[in-house]
Amino acid sequence: MSEVIETLKEQIENNPILLYMKGSPNQPQCGFSARTVQALMACGERFAYVDVLSNPDVRAHLPAYANWPTFPQLWVQGELIGGCDIVTEMYETGELQTLIKEAAAAQNG
Repeated sequence: MSEVIETLKEQIENNPILLYMKGSPNQPQCGFSARTVQALMACGERFAYVDVLSNPDVRAHLPAYANWPTFPQLWVQGELIGGCDIVTEMYETGELQTLIKEAAAAQNG
């Protein structure tokens, strides 16, 4: 179990914009993941993703680690932002674009 937690920490620390989702950005496997990806892609910055369907250990342990029960989960600069509803609301208000652009700028130096 601790190996999985270490992997999660590394993924979150090493990827300024990271989405844990069902499927991939090109082929989301659930509607919530699809809507979250659309909002993220509309921000125009690259982001990393982990398909929890093909990573059962991540799928099993991330909800407890994050204290967030569902997927997708968007992490930006090491902080859990939230799931589909929060991400789409932030996109609609313009908050998401600002957050993502700042994270991308920090990554690019």
